[in-house]
Amino acid sequence: MRLLDETEIQHHVDQIETLGFSVVENAFDDVVRTELQAALVEIEATHGIGYRDTTFEGTKTVRIYNLLAYHRAFEQIPVASSVLPIVERLLDDELLLSSLSAICLGPDQEAQVLHADTNMIPLPRPHLPITVNCMWAISDFTEANGATRIVPGSHKFDHDPVYGQHYDTECAEMKAGSVLVFNSTLWHGGGQNLTDQRRDGIANYYCAGWLRPQENQQLGVSLDKAKLFDRRLQELCGYSVYRGIYGHIENSDPIELLGRDRTRGMVWQASDRRKHAT
Repeated sequence: MRLLDETEIQHHVDQIETLGFSVVENAFDDVVRTELQAALVEIEATHGIGYRDTTFEGTKTVRIYNLLAYHRAFEQIPVASSVLPIVERLLDDELLLSSLSAICLGPDQEAQVLHADTNMIPLPRPHLPITVNCMWAISDFTEANGATRIVPGSHKFDHDPVYGQHYDTECAEMKAGSVLVFNSTLWHGGGQNLTDQRRDGIANYYCAGWLRPQENQQLGVSLDKAKLFDRRLQELCGYSVYRGIYGHIENSDPIELLGRDRTRGMVWQASDRRKHAT
């Protein structure tokens, strides 16, 4: 993964704050893309995963949830140096991985209903970013094959879209190897696949460290597998403590369950340090 410089990070942050989205081009190379695509094919074949059975998920769409439990190739996505720094700037560096799933639109898949990923969160809009979604283009995303449709600026609206209602949208076309990063209050939806080829994508969804993730990583990924993760990925999966208090286990950092030492004290320990320093 390429490393973003400060200018690039700030450019994407500004775009997302203004428009609600930004596309990181050349976020990953063909070697990574081929590895991820091969892993998806292997999982589908091994586990017999086919099209979903709900309209929202897509009756001509292959969705694979909880990718970290299936294949080690996906471990590089949440910690990617070409994407994570942008999301950390939008949320903070104590954010969590909310979900990691494949969304592969087959031929004849109809357009998905327009929605915001925060529809189910009972907060008045607009509000500060609390979740950020990143759609990884494993194949080219074109208008013809169902690239994500978006309503630029809709993250600033004071309401969610009415389910099933038509809205004018723009098509977020991008080359394979690119990543669409967007504030999850942005109105969006998968497009219609009019081609005879599949459109493969991976949705890497982050949330603020104080918010409950969509996928339960601690139960969805075995402890033995989690012990093999990079430390940063372990933290993103919830083996961490937000602001020194949220998520602790009897005054201990969950990272210690994976055989690692904690690097930060709890909030009350910090309070004692401040008291003794005065």
